[in-house]
Amino acid sequence: MTDTRQVRASTRAVPPGLDPEDLPDGLVVADADGVVVCFNSAAARISGISREQALGRPLAEALPLEDLEGRRWWPLLDPYGGLRIRTGQPERNLLLPGGREVLVSARYLREGTGPVRRVVVALRGTEARRRTERSHAELIATVAHELRSPLTSVKGFTATLLQKWERFTDDQKKLMLETVDADANRVTRLIAELLDISRIDAGRLEIRRQKVDLPLALRRHVEGKIAAGVAPERFVIRVNEPLPPLWADADKLDQVLGNLLENAVRHGEGTVTIEVEPDKAVLASGQLREGTAVTVSDQGPGIPEESIPRVFTRFWRGSKRGGTGLGLYIVKGIVEAHGGSIAVDRAPEGGARFRFILPAGIPDFMA
Repeated sequence: MTDTRQVRASTRAVPPGLDPEDLPDGLVVADADGVVVCFNSAAARISGISREQALGRPLAEALPLEDLEGRRWWPLLDPYGGLRIRTGQPERNLLLPGGREVLVSARYLREGTGPVRRVVVALRGTEARRRTERSHAELIATVAHELRSPLTSVKGFTATLLQKWERFTDDQKKLMLETVDADANRVTRLIAELLDISRIDAGRLEIRRQKVDLPLALRRHVEGKIAAGVAPERFVIRVNEPLPPLWADADKLDQVLGNLLENAVRHGEGTVTIEVEPDKAVLASGQLREGTAVTVSDQGPGIPEESIPRVFTRFWRGSKRGGTGLGLYIVKGIVEAHGGSIAVDRAPEGGARFRFILPAGIPDFMA
């Protein structure tokens, strides 16, 4: 009986050249009579219902679904009845016997406004959605935590100044206002990070290319660190010229350089070495691509081997906790938006070594 059903499924439900077993999502197909003629392995895995149990049975029996209020889904949906202009149902969360949650969407195949010839049902597990929801919850919790401290400080100092302005000396007022200014800058940076993350996730990070002098930009960042109190001898810059022309978004490239240098100074030890050199790679098409490679390495404890795959994920922090854990995620997004790549490993001296490559060339509008 099972073999007959499978032959029936292969001849009536599967388009030529398409194997349902190649699909990552569950596929359930019912014919014009409402009988299940296709039930792939992914559907069996997601639903916990074997193919043998499902094939040849009415759709409502083979795949007994309920909504979150306990109502039987197929009688409510009535795919073979109702308005003949209906083409399907959008994805929603439903329950199988035993409380197993699945994401279900359906498509009704009909000719014009004629009767339904086939109902195609897609099943997906809820694990991916749960991971996304957890990620969003973690992001909200992190943002709330990071905002609370500077905003509390700003509120406290401003309220104190307003209530007791005459009691403070000019030096005390200046110190309090400088603290408020620094905390306001911290909030601004966090908001900018959140905007960058939303654009990276949506694939809408805008890149405004201009010609960039990368060695000059690096020296400017190092000078800023020295002015902030970092010892000059901690930095070594090596530039292997000539470098190919680099067209990049100068502001976003500053974010990348600033983040990598800050990580090397804060989490690393010893000398921070920055190397800039030309890079050449052969693409899959056989073409030669020129680019510029930047390597930032330190002599600290480095990154544990098991943590390396997570370095560019959200909320990853090194052994010295601090910050939002979003910086390297944004760095990777910016580099890839430029068409480049970034990687991390252990430096020869034992510290962390970050290396990113940006392709050379001029923008299309100038070609």
